[in-house]
Amino acid sequence: MKKINIGILGCGTVGTGVAKMLTEKKDLITSRVGAYLHLKQIADIDLALERDLKLDPGILIDDAGKIINDPEIDIIIETIGGEDIAKELILKAIDNGKHVVTANKALLANHGNAIFKAASVKGIDIAFEASVGGSIPIIKSLRESLAGNQIYSMAGILNGTCNYILSKISSDGIEFKDALGQAQAKGFAEADPTLDINGFDTAHKLAILTALAYGIEINLNDIYVEGISKITPLDIEFAREFGYSIKLLAISKNNGDSIEARIHPTMILFDNILSSVNGSLNAVTISGDAAGDVLLYGHGAGMMPTASAIISDIIDIARNLMAGIQRRIPPLSYQTGNIKKIPVLPIDEINTHYYFRFSAADQPGVLSKISGILGSYGISIKSVHQKGRKSKGPVPIVMLTHNAKEANMKKALSEISSLDFISDMPVIIRIEEEDKNDE
Repeated sequence: MKKINIGILGCGTVGTGVAKMLTEKKDLITSRVGAYLHLKQIADIDLALERDLKLDPGILIDDAGKIINDPEIDIIIETIGGEDIAKELILKAIDNGKHVVTANKALLANHGNAIFKAASVKGIDIAFEASVGGSIPIIKSLRESLAGNQIYSMAGILNGTCNYILSKISSDGIEFKDALGQAQAKGFAEADPTLDINGFDTAHKLAILTALAYGIEINLNDIYVEGISKITPLDIEFAREFGYSIKLLAISKNNGDSIEARIHPTMILFDNILSSVNGSLNAVTISGDAAGDVLLYGHGAGMMPTASAIISDIIDIARNLMAGIQRRIPPLSYQTGNIKKIPVLPIDEINTHYYFRFSAADQPGVLSKISGILGSYGISIKSVHQKGRKSKGPVPIVMLTHNAKEANMKKALSEISSLDFISDMPVIIRIEEEDKNDE
């Protein structure tokens, strides 16, 4: 039986999961591939770390270069993380003619175009299913299952940490910092959660998905990013009263001559299926012209869900090797010569619905003054809610708008915030819904 040799770079949580699957499920994998996927070597800087792995002596080493330069190794699995060292090792592996599997979303979002170009020149495969959505087969769906579809839009909950925090604020009525502490205690959030809660982790994933969906180069820098740290129980309660939940959504839309790509807290109606995705789970909806709306749902992170996605990529490449073919599917789904440059719409140019919360003095004329300013910028009010005063001081006024332009919204709120009866900066949350009256 043919043997295909595997080398793993990095043996932390994910690398350990991949090694476990390769060793413990070798009979199942062999029966599906028709070849033995042999884990020949693993490189990690910490050989003394306790790992739940049964490995033969000599498999775990501390020299990544030995694996990169081993002529017998066919597929390299990168699970190191980070950018600089991972990029260097992947490019060396490609230059040595080795196929590469990675889960490194930050690396691909920042350097993917260069890496894919290098792989194209050498005629080798690079696979990255685990970089977005963990065990959810979102990349395979876009590259293969939906390859005949014109993709209109995507919306997704792509960060389990943020989804867990928002779910806890919603269910328990606790403040953001307390929900974050619970997420850290349960291992859903890192000690430094900045990448997650500020939306950057989600942006890396959306950059990859947008390129796959619309046939463009990966373009991280033009994605608008806003995190969840300002979301309060009060806003979640107001949203609930209006029939909405609040999620950190990655939103991408194909407008033909432009693309929307943005990440921010978003209010969605309770009947939107993403509204019911709670805890640390992820979900993505894709709208295609032939398939209609598709939902993919599952665990977006963790040792075994991520390892599962990596193993699927290894099996795909192994099957290609067995068939004597390479690069059957282009990394970004479209053939290299057909990758386009479509501009990403600046956030000020988008049109959507808005939730505003103002802290205002409880006095006559406040509502009419705010409404007048909004109207002067072409912003039409859909609903208004004002809480009665329970104690001395400002009271919250909440408004939902019809479709409005972001730039106009910012100008209106800047003017409103300067009024003497407004005590704090207004809270703004964008709303995603269809309003036939706005068409």
